Amino acid sequence: MKRVFPLLILAVVFLNACQTEKEPAAPVSYVNPFIGTDAHGHTYPGAATPFGMVQLTPQTRLDGWDGCSGYHYTDSIMYGFAHTALSGTGVSDYGDILIMPVLGEPVFDNSEYSSPFKKSNEKAEAGYYKVFLDKPGVLAEMTATSRVGYHRYTFPASDAAKIIIDLKHRDHVFESWIEILSDTEIRGMRRSKNWADNMVWYFHMVFSKPFSQTGITVNDVIVPETSRAEGQNIKAFVGFETAKGEVIEIKVALSAVDPEGAYKNLVAEIPEWGFEGIRKSSYDAWNNELSKIRVKGGTDDQYTVFYSALYHSFLQPNIFMDVDRRYRGIDKQIHTAENFTNYTVFSLWDTYRAWHPLMTIIEQKRSGDFIKTMLNMYEKGGLLPVWELAANETWCMIGNHSISVIADAWMKGLRDFDGEKALKAMLHSATQDHFGLDVYQKYG
Repeated sequence: MKRVFPLLILAVVFLNACQTEKEPAAPVSYVNPFIGTDAHGHTYPGAATPFGMVQLTPQTRLDGWDGCSGYHYTDSIMYGFAHTALSGTGVSDYGDILIMPVLGEPVFDNSEYSSPFKKSNEKAEAGYYKVFLDKPGVLAEMTATSRVGYHRYTFPASDAAKIIIDLKHRDHVFESWIEILSDTEIRGMRRSKNWADNMVWYFHMVFSKPFSQTGITVNDVIVPETSRAEGQNIKAFVGFETAKGEVIEIKVALSAVDPEGAYKNLVAEIPEWGFEGIRKSSYDAWNNELSKIRVKGGTDDQYTVFYSALYHSFLQPNIFMDVDRRYRGIDKQIHTAENFTNYTVFSLWDTYRAWHPLMTIIEQKRSGDFIKTMLNMYEKGGLLPVWELAANETWCMIGNHSISVIADAWMKGLRDFDGEKALKAMLHSATQDHFGLDVYQKYG
């Protein structure tokens, strides 16, 4: 009998040890998109899919270094929801095609159409964001596919519900235009400059409810009886009568190619209405991507840190071509990708040390496409990318770190690209008169 008790105690200890090392839940359930949005993190909490073209995200900060992503966790004023954002960068850009729900007479100054909000009324998960806007009393929700942002707004009872569309928001605009096609469809274009010199986005948006009132402004003045306008400060509004709790949905597709490309993207990715279905598809896409690395034995907090970091690593680079495979090249011409997926946002001096090597392990197909994209930029622009953004070379940082990325992939056996062309591109790019390369050429 004396021997039974020690064995019983060992069995209990072993059982407890097994129970503490529990199997974690689905990886996506641990993602917290608010991580990195405070202090100097420069991330955003909005809706996106893995490596997606669209980043549908709240805009709470208009300028400043800590406003690089358009959002900061300490803010309590919402300016609207834009369809592009950069994550973790040290320079501000994007924030294209802003939408904001309001009540009453249409206003076009962002200090007037903005709204306060409470942090307690804000929620984010992978592929989904929502916030309650105090001023109009509207619940704003958003999700996304790769090329389409999907908005859902729940309005109070009103005979003056409005949606503001602001093409001037953030970057310096060279030119823009907007066209009201029908009582449910609007399209347009925005060409702007900030860090990148020449960024072009076309959009096509569809509303779930016909609007009963419309207006377009040039320099914040409504142009009477017009369905199209162009300029450097173009905004528009559409109006509705809404019952209490009535939902208005908006689908907004992007293209860097042309208006037809945006329309094709919309029809291909969200042909019908169904916000919850798209939200679930986005959530599932994230879970599939995050499941490429499974961990166990940690606490829930440790899982949250790990999978939120992995989530951020899948936000960019971004697909930069339409469903028909057309894309805007580094030469600013329109091309068709024959045997690769074209990407943009190559923060190479940030990513060549650890991020790209990680991708060669868990994203081998995409890694091949990243390199094919870089070689395509060399072919059309004469140089491997240094820090490319939306078909623009920003020339940010010294050297040329595409070379390290290509060499690392080749040495690991990832060779789904033209090796001779890659070597030629690497030698050519390493011998240019770019910051730091003079020292490299002198000392080796």
